[in-house]
Amino acid sequence: MNLLQALRLDKKNKNGVISFVGSGGKTTAMFQLAKQIYELRITSYVFLTCTTHLGTWQTKLADHHIVVKSKNYLRNIPDKGIILLTGEIENEKTKPIDEETLNWLHIYCKNKNIPLLIEADGSRQKPIKAPADHEPPIPEFTDIVIHVTGLSALGKKLNDEHVHRAEIFSQLTNLQINESITAESIIKALTHPQGGLKNIPPHAKKIALLNQADTPELLSIGGSMAQKLLNHFDSVLVGSLQQDDFQTFEKTAGVILAAGDSTRFGSPKQLLDWKGKPFIRHIAETALHADLQPVLVITGSHHADIESCLKDLPVTVIHNPNYKNGQSESIKLGIKNLAPSVLSDTSPKSTTEVLENSENQFSGFGGGRVGVGSCVFLLADQPQIPVEVIRALKEKHSQTLSPIIAPLVLEERRANPVLFDKVTFPDLLQLTGDVGGRAIFDKHKVDYLPWHDDILIFDVDTKEDYERLKGFES
Repeated sequence: MNLLQALRLDKKNKNGVISFVGSGGKTTAMFQLAKQIYELRITSYVFLTCTTHLGTWQTKLADHHIVVKSKNYLRNIPDKGIILLTGEIENEKTKPIDEETLNWLHIYCKNKNIPLLIEADGSRQKPIKAPADHEPPIPEFTDIVIHVTGLSALGKKLNDEHVHRAEIFSQLTNLQINESITAESIIKALTHPQGGLKNIPPHAKKIALLNQADTPELLSIGGSMAQKLLNHFDSVLVGSLQQDDFQTFEKTAGVILAAGDSTRFGSPKQLLDWKGKPFIRHIAETALHADLQPVLVITGSHHADIESCLKDLPVTVIHNPNYKNGQSESIKLGIKNLAPSVLSDTSPKSTTEVLENSENQFSGFGGGRVGVGSCVFLLADQPQIPVEVIRALKEKHSQTLSPIIAPLVLEERRANPVLFDKVTFPDLLQLTGDVGGRAIFDKHKVDYLPWHDDILIFDVDTKEDYERLKGFES
């Protein structure tokens, strides 16, 4: 995926204010993204500016560079292209535009639906940095903050050659000067309130971009770092600006559908024993071991017994009072609980209004977002699903952001579990009756994950199925 795709920006949500901070590729990222937005051909121009200094050699990356002394200089703007607006030039560097002009520019872009990209930090061409007291100057009206970090710093000595403001980086991470920079120290710096999270407006979406992952080894390290950073950032991009290829890591939720009353089976399948534990506990532990977050368990019948089985696990058990209306009710309840603001207003709403709210909630741009990028649905009668298949679904999603990813067994049979990207959530909220997520397969592109084990297509419907499942215990 290129940078535009990895950021989930498209024709619908290309507009807004994006500020770039950090080091190891900020300027490259800003101009690269501006070019990709411009190539959408939905807007005739993209505005760029900075709240700090920019080298004069970097201004040539824009189609037009306008030196602005006041907002009155913005009367004659070219009618197309990537337009860089800066203050005057001094000692081979541009000065930032003044605050009044910046605010005017923000309002102008907002009214005209023009994307505004801002470089809001300086780093002196070093791969990583730590902010001084006055840094970074991020405008309060920013919608997205992208913190860039160069992974080429890994293994290098912590000193002024490799780190801008090495002493401050040392204070933030407890890494001593001239010690080797580790992934753990970079994570500490990025997640420190006075480090990578400093001065980010409360409403802004936070994205960590781990650049310079130019080798398989660095991609692997970056992916491991991403899992830890997701507790602090809305998403983490790992890849290379030079290659313009990225993976997008976001939280993937797990929703366990456990509301059925097992009428055909004759007793609650959720509570059947397998390998010394109830089905539902196996499935919840699998979800947690696969790093699904959060994990929701939707119950209907036998709610108290199921909740008792899970009371010591970090999962949320939610009772579905409408479970007899079919599986769709549990799916919708799970999705709505991944987006609390959809339900936060208790005033009566039509279906259309709820769906419009959900589309805003799951938008990829700016505020109103949720902390998950996708969801895996797990069934209560499949305790044998391995952790590995869930991790493989997540990995494929990080590489593609595909709307739906399903396992394909023996090259012909679709299997469970299935991963749904957040772009599908509004359609999942429209489901009715006793149908599952497959009811929307015709509305979105479905990618398949080839899987070698037909255990994924087995579920427990009868006593005979249960006896066969026991044969898998060894």
